[in-house]
Amino acid sequence: MTSLISSLSWIPRGAAAQNPTKYAVDETELARIQGLAKGQLDAAKLELEIAQMMENDGIGLDDDDEEGADGENGDADWEDEEENDAAMEVEGDAVMEEDDADAATSAAAAAAKRIKAAAKGNGAGKADENGKDGGDDEDELAKFNLDDYDKEESRGAAMGAFSNIKGLTYYGDNADDPYITLEAKQEDEELERQELEIRPTDNLIVAAKTEDDVSQLEIYVYDEAEENLYVHHDLLLPAMPLCLEWLDFCPGRTGDDAASQKGNFVAVGTFDPEIEIWSLDVVDGLYPDAILGPPPKDPNAPQPPTPSITDSTPSTDASGNKKKKKKKAKKPKVVAYAEYHVDSILSLSWNRAHRNLLASASADKTIKLWDLARPTSSPALRSFDTLHADKVQSVMWNPKEPTVLLSGAWDGTVRVFDSRAPDAGVGTKVDSDVECLRWDPWEPASFLVSMDNGTVQSYDSRMLSVAKEPASVKRSKALWTLSAHDSSVSSIDINPLVKGMIVTGGTDNMVKVWNIDEQDSGKRNISLVTARDLGVGKVFSASFCPDDPTTLAVAGSKANLQIWDTATNPGVRSIFGDRLRALGKDLSKTGAGLIGLADDNEDDFSSDEEEP
Repeated sequence: MTSLISSLSWIPRGAAAQNPTKYAVDETELARIQGLAKGQLDAAKLELEIAQMMENDGIGLDDDDEEGADGENGDADWEDEEENDAAMEVEGDAVMEEDDADAATSAAAAAAKRIKAAAKGNGAGKADENGKDGGDDEDELAKFNLDDYDKEESRGAAMGAFSNIKGLTYYGDNADDPYITLEAKQEDEELERQELEIRPTDNLIVAAKTEDDVSQLEIYVYDEAEENLYVHHDLLLPAMPLCLEWLDFCPGRTGDDAASQKGNFVAVGTFDPEIEIWSLDVVDGLYPDAILGPPPKDPNAPQPPTPSITDSTPSTDASGNKKKKKKKAKKPKVVAYAEYHVDSILSLSWNRAHRNLLASASADKTIKLWDLARPTSSPALRSFDTLHADKVQSVMWNPKEPTVLLSGAWDGTVRVFDSRAPDAGVGTKVDSDVECLRWDPWEPASFLVSMDNGTVQSYDSRMLSVAKEPASVKRSKALWTLSAHDSSVSSIDINPLVKGMIVTGGTDNMVKVWNIDEQDSGKRNISLVTARDLGVGKVFSASFCPDDPTTLAVAGSKANLQIWDTATNPGVRSIFGDRLRALGKDLSKTGAGLIGLADDNEDDFSSDEEEP
């Protein structure tokens, strides 16, 4: 079965609440969940009714003429079987009625015998010569003393509520009472609070994990000082996750202080056309804080048109008999909407300058903007439908120009445009399908593109040509081209703390660290610093820690997360040593520099040790 981690997201230090809260279902939360669940239930019922209607009309079956003839005979056979089943049910009901009548007669006879025996119990026993039956009945009833039942005096009033108080045990201190467990409960709660506590020096890492048919978000805590990594809590997802984006804006909040409030949230894109936003400060959450996507379907709304049917004239066989051909339904075409996505969410990007804006890229070939300050049921703020001719794989806001977006798609084009005037944007053709995009934090006008053919290219957005539609995009000259991997470059990241340090990850299982040395003359020297197989399988995500210059988080097709301190590598210390020392990085560490989850099945003793 499938087991993988498709995406990772770092949470900066200090962004998470020190003491996360437990998920509580109060009346308000219950009403919100019921509303969301009812909408999904109504949508499922509507889809089921449409499917049943199509099935009754014979839509969706693609059989040849012979199968069509067999299908007609098969219908007749089913009718006969239904008649036989009905006859068998009638016979079975008759047999059951006879059995029930016999059982009722037997039960009535037995009850009559018991009543008759009880009636004779008062005097028949004495009349019996042997006296066995009557005596037994009298002895059986005598122990209940039924004759004096109404003559017993009630002592309830005389006893009183505290008549037996001398027999009660009491303690001078509640701590000595074994039945008072409040203190033990408080100790358990304090212990649990300490276990869930997140220190200001801890980093959180969110991993989008799928194992077999179960998808979830795993929230890891990474303590750099102790070199410790563990799972803090997890959140179940309804579909396989594809992308993650951290944000601190509280979705759906209104009021004057809504913009100033900060939280700890993650937006999740899945195979469903919905974006879920979860709070990372709530443990054991059941429902997301917000869902951006299609509104719940109204069962009372007009039904959508059924797929068109291709009618064919009846064909004839060798004997001249006409044979009826089954109806065939055309595959419905995905139609993009301006208000929401209709296909998988492939990429997300949060605007750190305008904190209420979230951009999303989808397999429906569109890019949409969402205003998180509006009610969560609101449609998309804006939709860009004509920028790409194929699935949009990646989208990213410019860190210095907060209104500029960068996007790349499987149509082999990269677009740079202002969200206020997308028609005036620029673009370029690339050599292969786009896998990942990154703005250069050190050069705000430049960006990197990783592609399916294993190459990485750098472009200056100021040198790209204007393009209004995908067909008008022309090829521009790249600043440099790097053959990074033997297969697809599925992940790329630029170190935000060390200039010239980038990392690439590919489906060839390799993670590579590169150095881009820009000289004063404008010439660039690109060199490989180190390459390593971290044992995560095909690399799907590799990203630098936002708080430490040499820490990498890597995950892939083997569904395990690895933390790599690249400062332990001699090549990294040699090439980036001066830049790292300027940041105060300790370069005295040695060893593999890998930190992962402890194996539960790992033995305490080495298997190589033998007793003398």
